[in-house]
Amino acid sequence: MPTRPPQDTFRWPVRVYWEDTDAGGVVYHASYLRFMERARSEWLRGMGVDQSAFKEATGLVFLVREMQIDFLKAALLDDELSVTVEVKERRSASILFTQTISRADGTQLIRAQVRLACVDIGRMRPAQIPSGFIPAFDP
Repeated sequence: MPTRPPQDTFRWPVRVYWEDTDAGGVVYHASYLRFMERARSEWLRGMGVDQSAFKEATGLVFLVREMQIDFLKAALLDDELSVTVEVKERRSASILFTQTISRADGTQLIRAQVRLACVDIGRMRPAQIPSGFIPAFDP
């Protein structure tokens, strides 16, 4: 049965560089995926989770299972952005996140839902998220 963890919103700042854009200085769509991935990684780090140590100790990793993205407006070269991470739902083997990317002025550019699946990397099969992985998530 899914559980809903506390709704604290994590924010991670991002600046748009040339490498994130196309020739016109508009952020390339795949760059938004990198921004969201970095924010989720920093969110985990902030919760005390070392992903490399977790993988080494358990043989488990988190892989993107599904993603739904609304591209509302474009970010441009040199924009200062804020990427949010909020847990919407935790199941036994997955976590559903709501993420947004906004400009510093508050204009929302991206709205996404991302489900990560916990996977046994050796067998490439879903696995239960270990109890205590993030204590606030334990039922």
